[in-house]
Amino acid sequence: MHTVNASFLQRFWVTFSCNVVGFYASALNRFHTKGTEFIPAKGGVLFTSNHISAYETIFLPWAIIRHHPFQMLWAPAKEELFEKLFQRLIYSSWGAFPVRRKRDVKANRVLNDLLQNQKVMIFPEGTRHKDGKLGKGNRGVGKIIYDTRPAVIPTALVGLNTWKFPGFGQSATVRFGEPLDFSDLFQLEDCKITHNLIVDRVMQAIARLLKEEGAYVGEA
Repeated sequence: MHTVNASFLQRFWVTFSCNVVGFYASALNRFHTKGTEFIPAKGGVLFTSNHISAYETIFLPWAIIRHHPFQMLWAPAKEELFEKLFQRLIYSSWGAFPVRRKRDVKANRVLNDLLQNQKVMIFPEGTRHKDGKLGKGNRGVGKIIYDTRPAVIPTALVGLNTWKFPGFGQSATVRFGEPLDFSDLFQLEDCKITHNLIVDRVMQAIARLLKEEGAYVGEA
């Protein structure tokens, strides 16, 4: 494994872009952030979030980078977004990298390298649920956590699935939880059962945050 670092120019571009997005999200609309005190300043960090809207991919970075400027928030994204040159250049400049629908060894290797010392966001459900329901977590996320042992921050997004663009005065919230403890599960064998137990704990933590926000509407 090797560590990954972005250039200052890319980190400046990401911070600038996030602030532009933030003006729309939090000044023209009411996008609120809670629990930022739980975000580690350094080291490998994995933000695991529910997936209810396409807006999350730009608003979640704003919620994080505004408190940790000139850092990167990397993210795996479906490979279809990288088919056109302009889109590929934009998404790549923001820290996204392509992932094939089925098992992608190369993408997993990139994730493992990034989580040595970088911040990464991922949606364990693997698909969007516009109705706000919480889907089952992907076992592959449990495997990544088992292999890399990053700080895992459960993240709950509320309200973005009702937003329209352009829009003004719309409300939404992102809430970050305390880093999860997997020390007991890391003692178990590296196998599918263990990976499932890990991702189940992640999804339970997200569900708990949604319930505390009064936004839990059941499982998908």
